[in-house]
Amino acid sequence: MDLDLAHVRAFVLAAQELHFGRAAESLSISQQGLSKRIARLESRLGTELFWRSGQGVQLTEAGRRFLGPARQTLAAADQALAAVRDERRPLRVDVWGHLYAPMRALAQVAARTGEPSLELGHGRDLPSVAAALLHGDIDAGFGRVHPPLPAGLTHRLVRLEPVDVVLGEDHPLAAEPALRPEQLQDSVLWTPGALERLDFLHRFAEQFGIRDHAEGPNLGLDHFLAGMVADPRRFSLIPADMPLPRVPGVRSVPLVDPTPLYAWALLWRDNGGHPLLRELVGAFMTEAGRSRWLEYDPARDWLPEPHATTPGRPTRR
Repeated sequence: MDLDLAHVRAFVLAAQELHFGRAAESLSISQQGLSKRIARLESRLGTELFWRSGQGVQLTEAGRRFLGPARQTLAAADQALAAVRDERRPLRVDVWGHLYAPMRALAQVAARTGEPSLELGHGRDLPSVAAALLHGDIDAGFGRVHPPLPAGLTHRLVRLEPVDVVLGEDHPLAAEPALRPEQLQDSVLWTPGALERLDFLHRFAEQFGIRDHAEGPNLGLDHFLAGMVADPRRFSLIPADMPLPRVPGVRSVPLVDPTPLYAWALLWRDNGGHPLLRELVGAFMTEAGRSRWLEYDPARDWLPEPHATTPGRPTRR
């Protein structure tokens, strides 16, 4: 049986979105056109792949069985086209979590590997990067991955970075050489946006009993820190290895017992795709071993969710 790849692609996008309108928009066709492609595929296969109800669409059992092989079929077709064209386009990588400067780690890995051909983008957040990956707009993402993650994506933990508390010099705890997270319970967590949309800071507040928070727009680190200093009760969290801009009145203090760790990960489609992706993953793991990026002691460190890590303690540089 010969399958039309346009029909298979329509099915995969509709299965990922579970919404014919969004899937049609991704393919730049009408919703009616998408429905016709899927109907022709179902006719060819002799079975229904979706069932429709007043609440939307869901995959049938046959649709769930077909989805994995369908993705593999599209990946093989893409690789075949790339081989014929002798494709040498750059690896397209989007990053998110911009206030925490994800480009630092990418630049360090690129410098160690002779700077592989990367085309860097700036996703808005994890959901937008995940959507871009599933639509084939990019090849990989880099940032903090947390559930829920859409089906069809794979991620690999590549760095656990200790986090410091930053506060103004007029904060009551500013003179301390180190702080425990619980000591911040009477302070105000300053966030670059709504707390419920910032998974790491939200979980930190819940875990350590931070009751009060205030939020401002994310207009860059300088603006964010200036807004924090404006109120002597405010604090925030910043990766310990990240250089701070010269904003007057800002102090950075280590967090201990436990030390929060920010988990950086690479994210990509299950089927891989770009030939440089394996090289990038390998380069990150080599750098993680060299720089001890994945060392973790559960007795002294805190992660919002469990990760497979090696024993030990992250080093500060």
